[in-house]
Amino acid sequence: MADVKAEWEKALSEKNCERLLELFDDYIDSIEEEEELREELGRLGEIAVECEDPYDLLHEIGHVYAHLDDVESAVELYRKVVERKKDDPEEYATALYYLADAYEHFGMPEKAIETYEKLLEHEENVLKNDKEIALTLANLAVNHDELGDTEKAIELMERAREIFERINDEKNHLISLLDLAHFHYELGNYDAAEALIGEVLRNPRDDEIEINAKLVEAEIHAGREDYDKAFRAIRDALVKAINVSDDVFGLVFDTLVDFIEGLFNENAYETVAENMEAFAELFEDDTAHFFRAIAELARWKAGDDEAKKRFDELYAKVENEELRSILDEWKKPKLSLSLGL
Repeated sequence: MADVKAEWEKALSEKNCERLLELFDDYIDSIEEEEELREELGRLGEIAVECEDPYDLLHEIGHVYAHLDDVESAVELYRKVVERKKDDPEEYATALYYLADAYEHFGMPEKAIETYEKLLEHEENVLKNDKEIALTLANLAVNHDELGDTEKAIELMERAREIFERINDEKNHLISLLDLAHFHYELGNYDAAEALIGEVLRNPRDDEIEINAKLVEAEIHAGREDYDKAFRAIRDALVKAINVSDDVFGLVFDTLVDFIEGLFNENAYETVAENMEAFAELFEDDTAHFFRAIAELARWKAGDDEAKKRFDELYAKVENEELRSILDEWKKPKLSLSLGL
């Protein structure tokens, strides 16, 4: 610990931002008292805002402040960087972006919108970079949707989409179509959403875009209460995600679990039971037993008493604690309240 502290103090005195970032986890994790931690974050923050490229360090500092329920101190550092960078048009734009992103990350969409609008004005009047203008429009759209103003989100994303198409930025064009499809789904415009997803899936795309398209397609089918088609779309996404990355696979898997839970809450037990084997056969580990156990749990909840024994046998084969905890939660009986009148 003494060596880390000495290295930390040396990096602080030299204002060595890269070294401070390297030492951050080890040193900050060693501090036990909140008052000392806040003092250290204050010292570090003063240096971080002067770094040539401060954003990775600010990201780490911001998460610790958030853990201390002090988001304001985190975003204040980003605001100081904006002020420092205002005389360099490119650096100023970058600083505004990271400030807006911080507001977004810390759950302050109104502030994010305000900052993205300032960035958009700067990009349109000073930098005049079409791609950056379109990306900012897309970020504005997402935050308006977060606030429930989905029609405004569609308007902004349409502007972004037109620019991406004009400058032949195919990947961002397809991503904007995905976002538009999700926005239309939220408004209940299922035909419009489906047409947009169809356009994405007809075009050359990378795996992650296809996976997200399938997830939005599943949303649309679920909105129409065509749950079998929704399950097929999620399965397609899961198959593709297996070979992409653990993060993408986790996102799809969590989406599937949430969807199944929603159907349990709606007492759609038969639909769940009929669709689990298609997922079980994708796995060779205890995840296969997990999905088969879900099917038996659904049959048990639907009134098949013999399914309880089959569920218990499959449950015993599930060694993954997270999967077991999901089953534990779902097998609990629903609580019902009455007024007793």
